[in-house]
Formats: sequence, C-alpha cells, structure tokens
Amino acid sequence: MKKWLRILLKILAAIVIAIVVFIAIVFIVNKVSSKSELGKIHAYGMLVPVDGKKMNVLIQGDGEETIVLLPGYGTAAPALDFKPLIDELSPYYKVVAVEPFGYGLSDGTDKERTTENIVNELHEALQVLNIDRYILMGHSIAGIYGIEYANKYPNEVSAFAGVDSSVPTQPGMDVELPIDMFKLLKESGFLRLAMKVGDSPYAGLPYDEATKEQMTLLSLKNSNSPTMLNEMKNIASNFKAAEHLTFPKELPIIFFIQAHNAEIPTWVPLHEEQVKDSVHGKVMTFEGGHYLHHTKSKEIAENFKSFMEETK
Repeated sequence: MKKWLRILLKILAAIVIAIVVFIAIVFIVNKVSSKSELGKIHAYGMLVPVDGKKMNVLIQGDGEETIVLLPGYGTAAPALDFKPLIDELSPYYKVVAVEPFGYGLSDGTDKERTTENIVNELHEALQVLNIDRYILMGHSIAGIYGIEYANKYPNEVSAFAGVDSSVPTQPGMDVELPIDMFKLLKESGFLRLAMKVGDSPYAGLPYDEATKEQMTLLSLKNSNSPTMLNEMKNIASNFKAAEHLTFPKELPIIFFIQAHNAEIPTWVPLHEEQVKDSVHGKVMTFEGGHYLHHTKSKEIAENFKSFMEETK
C-alpha cells in the first residue's frame, strides 16, 4: 500500500508540475509575442490629437456628404473591419472611420468609458478634422452612443444609419459580466492561446490575407485591454442611461438589421419602435449575422444611398 501511495503521489506531483510548466510557458509566450508583434502592425489612417492622446482616423472618398463610421464593442481594428463597407460607400461619400480610444491604432485611456466621455472624444476628433456636418453610421453598441450623440449635436448630425445597432431597451444588457476573469485570460496568455487554436473569425470574409493578418494582430493587442474592459464594465450603466432617449423626430434614420436574431426575438419590433415617430424612418432586414457589413456591404450602401435621396 505504501509503495502504491508513493507512486500515486509521484504521479500527482508530476501532473501538478506539468500544469505549472504549461501555464508558465503560455504566460511567457504571450509576453514575448505581444512585444514582437507590435513591430508587425502597419500604420493606416492618421492620428488625431484628442484629450491629450492620439485617436486614429481613416478617411476615404471625397463626396460632398460625409459619413462617420462608429464601431461595435470590441471591434479590434474598426477601420480595417469596415473596409468592405467603406469601399462601397466611398465612391459617393467622404467616409470617416473613427477608432475610439482602445480600438485599432488609437491610444488607450484611463478615463471612464461612459457614453458621455466616448461621445465627447469622438466629437473632439471630428472638430480637429474640421468636420462639422455629417451622417453617423454605427454598428452594434454605436446605436447607444449614436442616440446620445445625435441629441447632443443636432446641428451637426444630418442622419443616422444603424448596422444591426443596439437599442436602449433591448433585454439582457443589465447582466453583471466577469471582468476579472476576462482580465486574467488576457494577462495569463490563455486568451491568445484560445485565439490561436480556434477558427479564424475572418475565414471566408472579403478581406485579403494581409488585412486578415493585421486584424488578427490588433485583436491580440486590443482584446480585453484595460480600456476595453472598462467599456465592458460600463455597458449596463450606459444602456440604462439611454433608456429615456429617442432620436430627434426630424432626423432621417435607417436601420439595417438581421432578420432573425436568435438571442433577441423582438429585435425587429424594437427597431421599428425606434423609428415609428420619425419623419424619415425605415427598417430593413437582411439574412445574416450581427456583422452585416461583412457580408451585405453592397446592399447596405445601395439602400442607404437611395434612402438619403428619398429624404431630400
């Protein structure tokens, strides 16, 4: 019995040592890779001074009207992620893809990620660029920031277009998220490991290999960063603060949304409710996932252009 007990203890000790060594290797590889990958990230767009930091902005096209693109939460490289949509819109519009703090090539920030702070920073970036009249087009949580923005700067925003954009009253946004766990995954290197062994989120999408590589590098850099996690922490309170807000009645609004949202069966009615009192309001549905601009950019651009012509 003593012999078998010693053998069992040795086996357990070996397993524990192997686990510790594995965790250490994952941690060290993450630290080394994070530093080495910074040199592989290529600059794009231009850096704009905002609140003492730098915010990255990509501008394409020279149309008379300007569209400002705002990303959904956690989009690692918005200007690259929006590329299919930018390419479809830029022949007709001046397209300005803004990467908020913590996104893309923009700096991170210690300032709380409240809707008010995010909107103020976005507005400052546009002011620096002398852009004072524009259409807001936003994906996902940009629907929450966009409704605040449109009410705060009604003389600047000429229309709002949502790409499967969030609605203040959508269910499930008051859930307490495990921020500390996400932070641990990032710092330990296990987030990198999961991203490396998992399927590429860009497989089969209309990006060239160089762009896919850059988006992957920026995902590894920005995912679960302190700035991103602070925004995650504020999601519930930001939705709560927007519950009483509606878009200005005279503001043209169009929503491009997925026809079947499995998690929120009321997705279409929620958006129809948002436009019901608008002088120029429209909801269009498409078969597809949350990132409609990955697969329906041509349809979105064509229908948006037609909608804007109808409002004139």
